[in-house]
Amino acid sequence: MPKFLQRRWHGYHTVWAFMLLLVLIIIVSTYNWALGVASLFLAGTLCFSMLKAEISFRRNLVEYINGLSFRIKRVEGEAVSMLPLGIILYSEDRTVEWNNRNAGEIFARKSLVGEAIQELLPDMMSTLAGSAQGKREVFKDGLLKDSRLEITVDERYYQAVIIPSERLLYLYDITELVVLRERYEEEKLAIGIVMMDNLDESAQGMDDQQRTSLIAKVATEITDWSKQFDVYLRRLSSERYLMLLNHRSLQALEESRFVVLDEVREMTADLKVPMTLSIGLAFGAESASELGALAQSSLDMALGRGGDQAAVKAGQRLSFYGGKSNAAEKRTRVRARVIAHALRDLMQESDRVLIMGHRMPDIDAVGAAIGLLKAAQMYNVEANIVMEDAPNPSITRMLEQIRKDEELNKFFISTDQAMQVMTEHTLLIVVDTHKASMTMEPRLVQYASRIVVVDHHRRGEEFINDAVLVYLEPYASSTCELVTELLQYIHDKVKLSPLEATMLLAGITVDTKHFALHTGSRTFEAAGFLRRIGADTILIQRMLKEDLQEYISKAEIIKHARMVYDHIALVVTAPGMKIPQLLIAQTADTLLGMTNVVASFVISERPDGLIGVSARSLGRMNVQVVMEQMGGGGHLSNAAVQLEGTCKEAEARLLEVLAEIESKEGLFE
Repeated sequence: MPKFLQRRWHGYHTVWAFMLLLVLIIIVSTYNWALGVASLFLAGTLCFSMLKAEISFRRNLVEYINGLSFRIKRVEGEAVSMLPLGIILYSEDRTVEWNNRNAGEIFARKSLVGEAIQELLPDMMSTLAGSAQGKREVFKDGLLKDSRLEITVDERYYQAVIIPSERLLYLYDITELVVLRERYEEEKLAIGIVMMDNLDESAQGMDDQQRTSLIAKVATEITDWSKQFDVYLRRLSSERYLMLLNHRSLQALEESRFVVLDEVREMTADLKVPMTLSIGLAFGAESASELGALAQSSLDMALGRGGDQAAVKAGQRLSFYGGKSNAAEKRTRVRARVIAHALRDLMQESDRVLIMGHRMPDIDAVGAAIGLLKAAQMYNVEANIVMEDAPNPSITRMLEQIRKDEELNKFFISTDQAMQVMTEHTLLIVVDTHKASMTMEPRLVQYASRIVVVDHHRRGEEFINDAVLVYLEPYASSTCELVTELLQYIHDKVKLSPLEATMLLAGITVDTKHFALHTGSRTFEAAGFLRRIGADTILIQRMLKEDLQEYISKAEIIKHARMVYDHIALVVTAPGMKIPQLLIAQTADTLLGMTNVVASFVISERPDGLIGVSARSLGRMNVQVVMEQMGGGGHLSNAAVQLEGTCKEAEARLLEVLAEIESKEGLFE
């Protein structure tokens, strides 16, 4: 019995009181013994009564405590059994030894004893196995940390908490939380912009009534599409719309792969230039203003890739849909003139101009660099072309012609020399690429305070975002075509030597496969301008002559070709056969000339150990999308990727990507 109960008001101090009473009785007895005896009898009776009451109190207290303990134990067991969470004790061989009532109700059974955890919760076996093998984190005292994971049982969600040291498992029902979380994610705001990206080209030659009718026709199609997917649409201008939607609608749009792109293009197919749309969407940002900026950035990305597609920026993920058609050629030269004047001003404000292409530069990159070098020299600005020795075997003959011209050759410098002469007032012009990682020297891009990008490739996810001027036109056949147009506006009297004009024309000739692919009216206008000022087509023919041994090697590779999807030529070279990237690309080009071949893919090991994949198309198939899904990039009709592994692995991955695209939207336009 607790001491505080023994020290009640009738405790030890009561004993002292009786002893004092006894002393008083003795004193009274000395004076009157009869009165003393009577007092003693009364005191004894009182003492006996109090002692009996104390014994009874202690007996009742013990009975009460025992009864209370029994009730607590019974209620405790009942409470554990009735807790709104499942509790399971399991053995070392991971079978259930005990479970409470709620755990049984979770699995619709009265008892789980003897059941294997693997059968009840198969998703948890990896976690339990990790606990048993000691692969999990531990506290400082050596005990294993608790594991937490979400599981699903009969369409309800539970959080499982595993305590390995006790072989104990808790199951918390979090269905309402998960549903609320999913609803919150589904209702998050997304912002998009829809743009008729070639309205001026499609409406060329129309009167006001016809133009208005075309816009109304397309607007009706866009409005019906937005209603179908619960998208709020607001017209901003005759060719631009604002989209407000939630994540659920965005997912539905992505699953439909933005069918409105095909519907609008097919609806206006009778026009000379069918109408196409570009869509930029953003999701996952913290604020509406940031979402708006990301949506505009996504639209710029879609336009930079040639239009007729949707770009979706969701967190760190950037996805593209559509892009089946070639970019419509812009018929106005206003943009070229504005860019030329802005570039002229930047050159005049700089102490030096450095011009750099991509790694392993081709004829287009070198020709464009020479054209921009001449533009800087027209305004007496010191300029140089950055290039390493022996950069690419395909331009060997071109470099030989340049070295013969000492006046031109002296302006070529190495990357180390470029790093030494660069200052904060130096203008860096990047040609034929818009990716910093692909440039001749990425450090120059990092250190340059002012950068200009001139490129004709479709815009990829990586981009030089801090460029002060960007001239990215995927409709153009080549960078040399863009530079030729700029030269006509950058100075009133353009003076190019025959060799310089020849290099620019050579770049156009190579990228268009001798004016057979990806050409527009402005391609021929640029070529005509270069021819008028002295470009030598015979010299171009000599530079582009093919080596006999290379031709034989190419024929040996083509022997392994086979057709897939009826119109795609696929070549996979034998193991151990190493082929330069240039020869891989040339083989893919040659395959396009075969009957019934719409696209070609050549896979081979390169001398550096990587697996090179070159893709070519006549325009009916977007090979850029295929290469992007494999980690590469390029243009609608010309793309590539470099992979690690084996040719067989690359072939399997390519066929997997082709099958996925065919099942979702079809391979051919």
